Amino acid sequence: MSACMDAVSDWMRSNRLQLNASKTEFIWFATARRQHQLPTNLVRVGDEFVAPSSSVRSLGIQLDSELSMNNHIAKVTAACFGILRRIRSVNRCHSRPVLEALMVALVLPRLDYGKATLYGLPITALNKLQFIMNAAARLIYARRKFYHVTPILRDLNWLRIQRRTQFKVAVLMFRCLHGLAPSYLAEGLRPVLDLPSRRRLRSSSFL
Repeated sequence: MSACMDAVSDWMRSNRLQLNASKTEFIWFATARRQHQLPTNLVRVGDEFVAPSSSVRSLGIQLDSELSMNNHIAKVTAACFGILRRIRSVNRCHSRPVLEALMVALVLPRLDYGKATLYGLPITALNKLQFIMNAAARLIYARRKFYHVTPILRDLNWLRIQRRTQFKVAVLMFRCLHGLAPSYLAEGLRPVLDLPSRRRLRSSSFL
């Protein structure tokens, strides 16, 4: 660990960068059963000491120490509900196409941002984001809270949250396999057939 931090310090000095301790965070990741084993002491980075956090923000994604994404989902949910409340206050002044455009511009991008990081989460976690999408769809069509939302989503051509995350990962994989993705993503992929221990698996014939 100290060697890694020394390397970071050397890299920063060689690039004439200085650490801003007030804006610097670091986090330990572990399962819920290992959380009590995580160190709590300060870590020295250059001339500064930084305390570990239970949640950090990276490129707009809120990461927690268990990688449950609960903090990220909570922040997205709160932001989207705030937007929906503002749109609801003026929804009678706008037509359905205008409301749909507002949802596509203001709500869906927040639900879609970083959705690849949500892949594999339990459906109970994704349901909180799905509730936002359902509320947005009902608001466009002026439907009540308990109105069946599936026909509305189908009419809007909106995939459910779980399907949207799966679609995003599938698109990334397609781009990696066809040389359309950044090299840092494509270079991390290896076909199953290239792994000696996996060549006898049935899945090796697909990748």
